[in-house]
Amino acid sequence: MIMNKLFIPIILLLIIFTSCNDEWTEEQFENYISFKAPITNSEGVTDIYVRYKSEEETTYQLPLIVSGSKTNSQNAMINVALDPDTLEVLNYERFQTREDFYYKELESKYYSFPSEVEIKAGENTSLMNIDFTLRDIDMVEKWVLPLTILDGPSYTPNPRKNYRKALLRINPFNDYSGTYSGTALKTVMEGYEDETPIVNSEIKSYVVDENTIFFYAGNIDEDRQDRRNYKVYASFDGNGGVTFSADNPEMEFQVNKSASYTITEQMDELRPYLLHRYLTINNIDYQFSDYTMVPNVDINYKVSGSLILERQLNTQIPDEDQQIEW
Repeated sequence: MIMNKLFIPIILLLIIFTSCNDEWTEEQFENYISFKAPITNSEGVTDIYVRYKSEEETTYQLPLIVSGSKTNSQNAMINVALDPDTLEVLNYERFQTREDFYYKELESKYYSFPSEVEIKAGENTSLMNIDFTLRDIDMVEKWVLPLTILDGPSYTPNPRKNYRKALLRINPFNDYSGTYSGTALKTVMEGYEDETPIVNSEIKSYVVDENTIFFYAGNIDEDRQDRRNYKVYASFDGNGGVTFSADNPEMEFQVNKSASYTITEQMDELRPYLLHRYLTINNIDYQFSDYTMVPNVDINYKVSGSLILERQLNTQIPDEDQQIEW
Protein backbone atom coordinates (compact mmCIF):
# COMPACT_ATOMS: atom_id res chain seq x y z
CA MET A 1 0.00 0.00 0.00
CA ILE A 2 2.83 2.38 0.88
CA MET A 3 4.68 1.44 -2.30
CA ASN A 4 1.60 2.26 -4.40
CA LYS A 5 1.29 5.71 -2.79
CA LEU A 6 4.92 6.46 -3.55
CA PHE A 7 4.85 4.97 -7.04
CA ILE A 8 1.98 7.10 -8.37
CA PRO A 9 3.58 10.52 -7.58
CA ILE A 10 6.86 9.35 -9.14
CA ILE A 11 5.08 8.40 -12.37
CA LEU A 12 3.30 11.77 -12.44
CA LEU A 13 6.57 13.63 -11.97
CA LEU A 14 8.18 11.69 -14.82
CA ILE A 15 5.26 12.51 -17.13
CA ILE A 16 5.37 16.23 -16.26
CA PHE A 17 9.14 16.37 -16.63
CA THR A 18 9.07 14.60 -20.00
CA SER A 19 6.31 16.89 -21.27
CA CYS A 20 8.14 20.06 -20.16
CA ASN A 21 11.39 18.76 -21.59
CA ASP A 22 9.80 18.10 -25.01
CA GLU A 23 8.29 21.61 -25.05
CA TRP A 24 11.65 23.14 -24.13
CA THR A 25 13.38 21.19 -26.93
CA GLU A 26 10.81 22.30 -29.48
CA GLU A 27 11.14 25.98 -28.46
CA GLN A 28 14.93 25.91 -28.43
CA PHE A 29 15.38 24.48 -31.91
CA GLU A 30 12.60 26.23 -33.85
CA ASN A 31 13.82 29.30 -35.78
CA TYR A 32 11.01 31.79 -35.20
CA ILE A 33 11.20 35.41 -36.39
CA SER A 34 10.45 38.02 -33.71
CA PHE A 35 10.66 41.71 -33.04
CA LYS A 36 12.85 42.77 -30.16
CA ALA A 37 10.32 45.21 -28.71
CA PRO A 38 9.76 44.37 -25.04
CA ILE A 39 6.75 45.98 -23.39
CA THR A 40 8.12 48.78 -21.23
CA ASN A 41 5.07 49.93 -19.30
CA SER A 42 1.85 48.63 -17.76
CA GLU A 43 -0.26 49.70 -20.75
CA GLY A 44 1.04 47.11 -23.23
CA VAL A 45 3.25 49.24 -25.50
CA THR A 46 6.97 49.69 -26.10
CA ASP A 47 8.35 53.17 -25.44
CA ILE A 48 10.91 54.29 -28.00
CA TYR A 49 12.79 57.59 -27.89
CA VAL A 50 13.54 59.55 -31.06
CA ARG A 51 15.65 62.71 -31.23
CA TYR A 52 13.43 65.52 -32.53
CA LYS A 53 14.74 67.25 -35.65
CA SER A 54 12.45 69.65 -37.45
CA GLU A 55 14.39 69.68 -40.73
CA GLU A 56 15.83 66.15 -40.85
CA GLU A 57 14.85 62.52 -40.64
CA THR A 58 15.73 60.59 -37.51
CA THR A 59 16.28 56.85 -37.88
CA TYR A 60 15.27 54.33 -35.25
CA GLN A 61 16.58 50.78 -35.71
CA LEU A 62 14.12 48.09 -34.64
CA PRO A 63 15.80 44.67 -34.18
CA LEU A 64 14.44 41.52 -35.78
CA ILE A 65 15.78 38.31 -34.28
CA VAL A 66 15.81 34.61 -35.13
CA SER A 67 15.11 32.53 -32.03
CA GLY A 68 16.30 28.99 -31.39
CA SER A 69 19.51 27.16 -30.58
CA LYS A 70 20.44 26.48 -34.21
CA THR A 71 22.04 29.18 -36.32
CA ASN A 72 19.81 30.53 -39.09
CA SER A 73 20.75 28.57 -42.21
CA GLN A 74 19.02 30.47 -45.01
CA ASN A 75 18.45 33.93 -46.40
CA ALA A 76 15.00 35.26 -45.64
CA MET A 77 13.10 38.38 -46.61
CA ILE A 78 10.85 39.21 -43.66
CA ASN A 79 7.57 40.93 -44.52
CA VAL A 80 6.52 43.69 -42.12
CA ALA A 81 3.25 45.63 -42.18
CA LEU A 82 1.07 47.98 -40.15
CA ASP A 83 -1.23 46.35 -37.62
CA PRO A 84 -4.03 48.76 -36.67
CA ASP A 85 -6.30 45.90 -35.59
CA THR A 86 -4.06 44.93 -32.68
CA LEU A 87 -3.88 48.56 -31.59
CA GLU A 88 -7.67 48.78 -31.69
CA VAL A 89 -7.99 45.67 -29.51
CA LEU A 90 -5.40 46.98 -27.04
CA ASN A 91 -7.19 50.32 -26.71
CA TYR A 92 -10.51 48.73 -25.90
CA GLU A 93 -9.07 46.13 -23.52
CA ARG A 94 -7.09 48.75 -21.60
CA PHE A 95 -9.37 51.77 -21.65
CA GLN A 96 -12.86 50.52 -22.54
CA THR A 97 -14.97 53.57 -23.50
CA ARG A 98 -12.45 56.22 -22.37
CA GLU A 99 -11.48 57.08 -25.94
CA ASP A 100 -9.54 60.12 -24.78
CA PHE A 101 -7.05 57.63 -23.27
CA TYR A 102 -6.71 55.68 -26.51
CA TYR A 103 -3.40 55.38 -28.25
CA LYS A 104 -3.58 56.90 -31.71
CA GLU A 105 -2.00 55.32 -34.77
CA LEU A 106 0.91 57.46 -35.93
CA GLU A 107 0.01 59.33 -39.09
CA SER A 108 1.87 58.13 -42.19
CA LYS A 109 3.39 61.56 -42.87
CA TYR A 110 5.57 61.14 -39.80
CA TYR A 111 7.38 57.93 -40.74
CA SER A 112 8.46 55.43 -43.39
CA PHE A 113 9.78 51.88 -43.17
CA PRO A 114 10.61 49.08 -45.65
CA SER A 115 8.03 46.39 -46.30
CA GLU A 116 10.79 43.75 -46.37
CA VAL A 117 13.83 43.25 -44.14
CA GLU A 118 16.56 40.75 -45.03
CA ILE A 119 18.05 38.33 -42.54
CA LYS A 120 21.05 36.60 -44.09
CA ALA A 121 22.06 32.98 -43.67
CA GLY A 122 24.43 32.56 -40.76
CA GLU A 123 23.03 35.62 -38.98
CA ASN A 124 20.38 35.66 -36.26
CA THR A 125 19.60 39.38 -36.19
CA SER A 126 18.83 42.24 -38.53
CA LEU A 127 17.89 45.89 -38.06
CA MET A 128 14.84 47.49 -39.62
CA ASN A 129 15.29 51.22 -40.21
CA ILE A 130 12.26 53.34 -39.37
CA ASP A 131 12.71 56.92 -40.57
CA PHE A 132 10.81 59.55 -38.60
CA THR A 133 10.02 63.10 -39.71
CA LEU A 134 8.27 64.61 -36.70
CA ARG A 135 8.00 68.30 -37.49
CA ASP A 136 4.76 69.82 -36.10
CA ILE A 137 3.70 66.60 -34.36
CA ASP A 138 1.16 67.29 -31.61
CA MET A 139 2.17 65.32 -28.51
CA VAL A 140 -1.20 65.82 -26.83
CA GLU A 141 -1.99 62.56 -28.64
CA LYS A 142 -0.43 59.28 -27.49
CA TRP A 143 1.10 58.20 -30.79
CA VAL A 144 1.81 54.52 -31.49
CA LEU A 145 3.24 52.83 -34.58
CA PRO A 146 1.71 49.30 -34.66
CA LEU A 147 3.70 46.68 -36.60
CA THR A 148 3.41 42.95 -37.29
CA ILE A 149 5.48 40.26 -38.98
CA LEU A 150 3.52 38.70 -41.83
CA ASP A 151 3.69 35.05 -42.86
CA GLY A 152 6.31 34.18 -45.46
CA PRO A 153 7.45 31.16 -47.48
CA SER A 154 10.98 31.01 -46.07
CA TYR A 155 10.40 31.72 -42.37
CA THR A 156 7.95 31.27 -39.51
CA PRO A 157 6.82 34.26 -37.41
CA ASN A 158 6.90 33.69 -33.68
CA PRO A 159 3.50 32.26 -32.68
CA ARG A 160 3.49 34.34 -29.50
CA LYS A 161 1.67 37.61 -30.16
CA ASN A 162 3.96 39.75 -28.03
CA TYR A 163 6.96 38.70 -30.12
CA ARG A 164 5.32 38.90 -33.53
CA LYS A 165 3.84 42.33 -32.82
CA ALA A 166 5.48 45.64 -31.96
CA LEU A 167 3.40 48.53 -30.61
CA LEU A 168 5.90 51.37 -30.58
CA ARG A 169 4.90 54.44 -28.55
CA ILE A 170 6.76 57.36 -30.06
CA ASN A 171 8.51 59.70 -27.62
CA PRO A 172 10.33 62.52 -29.42
CA PHE A 173 12.88 64.22 -27.20
CA ASN A 174 15.08 67.31 -27.18
CA ASP A 175 17.59 68.59 -24.62
CA TYR A 176 14.84 69.84 -22.31
CA SER A 177 12.04 67.27 -22.51
CA GLY A 178 11.28 64.43 -20.13
CA THR A 179 9.69 63.79 -16.76
CA TYR A 180 10.53 66.49 -14.23
CA SER A 181 10.45 66.17 -10.48
CA GLY A 182 7.58 68.41 -9.40
CA THR A 183 7.97 68.29 -5.63
CA ALA A 184 9.19 71.91 -5.54
CA LEU A 185 6.39 73.27 -7.72
CA LYS A 186 3.29 74.39 -5.81
CA THR A 187 -0.20 75.03 -7.14
CA VAL A 188 -2.68 76.99 -5.01
CA MET A 189 -6.21 78.19 -5.65
CA GLU A 190 -6.53 81.96 -5.75
CA GLY A 191 -7.88 83.19 -2.41
CA TYR A 192 -6.63 80.09 -0.59
CA GLU A 193 -2.90 80.81 -0.63
CA ASP A 194 -2.55 79.84 3.04
CA GLU A 195 -3.99 76.37 2.46
CA THR A 196 -1.86 73.30 1.72
CA PRO A 197 -0.72 73.57 -1.92
CA ILE A 198 -1.23 70.92 -4.59
CA VAL A 199 2.06 69.18 -5.44
CA ASN A 200 2.62 66.58 -8.17
CA SER A 201 5.62 64.32 -7.67
CA GLU A 202 6.21 64.17 -11.43
CA ILE A 203 5.39 66.51 -14.30
CA LYS A 204 5.79 65.17 -17.80
CA SER A 205 6.88 67.49 -20.58
CA TYR A 206 6.55 66.99 -24.33
CA VAL A 207 8.48 68.18 -27.38
CA VAL A 208 7.28 71.09 -29.49
CA ASP A 209 10.52 71.80 -31.37
CA GLU A 210 14.28 71.63 -30.73
CA ASN A 211 14.18 74.35 -28.04
CA THR A 212 10.58 74.22 -26.79
CA ILE A 213 8.55 71.86 -24.64
CA PHE A 214 5.05 71.96 -23.22
CA PHE A 215 3.47 70.62 -20.08
CA TYR A 216 -0.02 70.92 -18.66
CA ALA A 217 -0.83 73.82 -16.33
CA GLY A 218 -0.98 73.33 -12.58
CA ASN A 219 -2.10 69.85 -11.55
CA ILE A 220 -3.61 68.96 -14.95
CA ASP A 221 -2.11 65.89 -16.63
CA GLU A 222 -2.75 63.26 -19.33
CA ASP A 223 -5.80 61.98 -17.46
CA ARG A 224 -7.83 65.11 -18.17
CA GLN A 225 -10.11 64.74 -21.17
CA ASP A 226 -9.72 68.43 -21.98
CA ARG A 227 -5.95 68.57 -21.39
CA ARG A 228 -5.42 70.12 -24.83
CA ASN A 229 -6.85 73.40 -23.51
CA TYR A 230 -4.16 73.80 -20.84
CA LYS A 231 -0.80 73.56 -22.59
CA VAL A 232 1.96 75.75 -21.15
CA TYR A 233 4.97 76.25 -23.42
CA ALA A 234 8.54 76.69 -22.16
CA SER A 235 11.08 77.99 -24.69
CA PHE A 236 14.79 77.78 -23.81
CA ASP A 237 17.11 80.38 -25.31
CA GLY A 238 20.34 78.41 -24.85
CA ASN A 239 21.78 81.04 -22.48
CA GLY A 240 19.89 80.32 -19.27
CA GLY A 241 16.60 82.03 -20.07
CA VAL A 242 13.17 80.38 -20.25
CA THR A 243 10.04 82.00 -21.66
CA PHE A 244 6.63 80.66 -20.61
CA SER A 245 3.55 81.17 -22.78
CA ALA A 246 0.16 79.70 -23.69
CA ASP A 247 -1.86 79.85 -26.91
CA ASN A 248 -5.36 79.49 -25.44
CA PRO A 249 -6.73 82.90 -24.37
CA GLU A 250 -9.56 81.28 -22.42
CA MET A 251 -7.18 79.97 -19.75
CA GLU A 252 -6.14 83.60 -19.02
CA PHE A 253 -2.51 82.64 -18.67
CA GLN A 254 -0.24 85.22 -17.07
CA VAL A 255 3.49 85.13 -16.21
CA ASN A 256 4.47 86.99 -13.04
CA LYS A 257 8.26 86.54 -13.09
CA SER A 258 11.01 85.82 -15.59
CA ALA A 259 12.18 82.22 -15.28
CA SER A 260 15.67 80.86 -15.83
CA TYR A 261 17.40 77.51 -16.03
CA THR A 262 20.71 75.97 -15.05
CA ILE A 263 22.46 72.73 -16.05
CA THR A 264 24.80 70.90 -13.68
CA GLU A 265 26.62 67.60 -14.15
CA GLN A 266 27.97 65.00 -11.74
CA MET A 267 29.61 61.62 -12.27
CA ASP A 268 28.09 58.63 -10.49
CA GLU A 269 30.05 57.53 -7.41
CA LEU A 270 29.48 53.80 -7.96
CA ARG A 271 29.45 53.73 -11.76
CA PRO A 272 32.17 56.16 -12.90
CA TYR A 273 31.10 55.96 -16.56
CA LEU A 274 27.60 57.28 -15.74
CA LEU A 275 27.01 61.03 -15.96
CA HIS A 276 24.08 62.64 -14.15
CA ARG A 277 22.89 65.81 -15.87
CA TYR A 278 20.44 68.01 -13.96
CA LEU A 279 18.34 70.69 -15.66
CA THR A 280 16.66 73.02 -13.15
CA ILE A 281 14.01 75.56 -14.13
CA ASN A 282 14.00 78.33 -11.52
CA ASN A 283 11.59 81.15 -10.61
CA ILE A 284 8.50 79.60 -12.16
CA ASP A 285 5.60 81.93 -11.36
CA TYR A 286 2.42 82.00 -13.41
CA GLN A 287 -1.33 81.93 -13.01
CA PHE A 288 -4.17 80.50 -15.08
CA SER A 289 -7.88 79.82 -15.05
CA ASP A 290 -9.37 76.33 -15.11
CA TYR A 291 -12.58 77.19 -16.94
CA THR A 292 -13.85 73.69 -17.79
CA MET A 293 -13.66 71.65 -14.57
CA VAL A 294 -16.88 73.18 -13.23
CA PRO A 295 -19.38 74.36 -15.88
CA ASN A 296 -19.75 78.15 -16.02
CA VAL A 297 -17.24 78.64 -13.18
CA ASP A 298 -13.65 79.87 -13.58
CA ILE A 299 -11.25 78.50 -10.96
CA ASN A 300 -8.06 80.55 -10.79
CA TYR A 301 -4.73 79.03 -9.77
CA LYS A 302 -1.27 80.34 -8.99
CA VAL A 303 1.76 78.14 -9.73
CA SER A 304 5.23 78.84 -8.35
CA GLY A 305 8.50 77.09 -7.59
CA SER A 306 10.98 75.06 -9.64
CA LEU A 307 11.30 71.88 -11.68
CA ILE A 308 14.24 69.47 -11.97
CA LEU A 309 14.94 67.07 -14.83
CA GLU A 310 17.61 64.38 -14.40
CA ARG A 311 19.19 62.55 -17.31
CA GLN A 312 21.62 59.68 -16.92
CA LEU A 313 24.16 59.33 -19.72
CA ASN A 314 26.43 56.36 -20.31
CA THR A 315 29.66 58.04 -21.42
CA GLN A 316 31.03 54.74 -22.75
CA ILE A 317 28.64 55.05 -25.69
CA PRO A 318 29.94 57.50 -28.33
CA ASP A 319 26.53 58.38 -29.83
CA GLU A 320 25.02 61.00 -27.52
CA ASP A 321 21.43 60.04 -28.40
CA GLN A 322 22.14 56.43 -27.43
CA GLN A 323 23.87 57.42 -24.18
CA ILE A 324 20.65 58.32 -22.41
CA GLU A 325 19.34 55.68 -20.00
CA TRP A 326 15.59 56.15 -20.12
